[in-house]
Amino acid sequence: MPRDVIALASDHGGVDLKSLLKDELLKTGHDLLDLGTEGPQSVDYPDFAEAMAEAIRSGKAKNGVLICGTGIGISIAANRYPFIRAALVNDATTARLARSHNDANVLVLGGRTMGAEVAKDCLKIFLETPFEGGRHARRVEKMGLART
Repeated sequence: MPRDVIALASDHGGVDLKSLLKDELLKTGHDLLDLGTEGPQSVDYPDFAEAMAEAIRSGKAKNGVLICGTGIGISIAANRYPFIRAALVNDATTARLARSHNDANVLVLGGRTMGAEVAKDCLKIFLETPFEGGRHARRVEKMGLART
């Protein structure tokens, strides 16, 4: 059975953290789709949120990780798409609750606001935590967000 693909994307403010998390995911055997960027040159985060949305819409990836300097701009851009549930998280608790209560399919991190070890913990927890459903499913449905 094929494994779920995780897409990764960042702007220049998140490129270092993206590289670290990419290495971490490869070490743990995950299948990845790298949507860029690759260097410190200034780029526009909405372009990478759009690439993530297209990867998930098309089925090329099931889940994603987006990173910009703070995570705020790229999460706003990603949540413009009705099938994206992008959650900006700051710690293990918010990563777990983003999945278990909100069925988030995109983890958002701040490349300039989060340390490497916290980011790795958030990623691991996000990928391992199932959606609880029940009353949480009703709430997700009320937002008009279809599950992917």
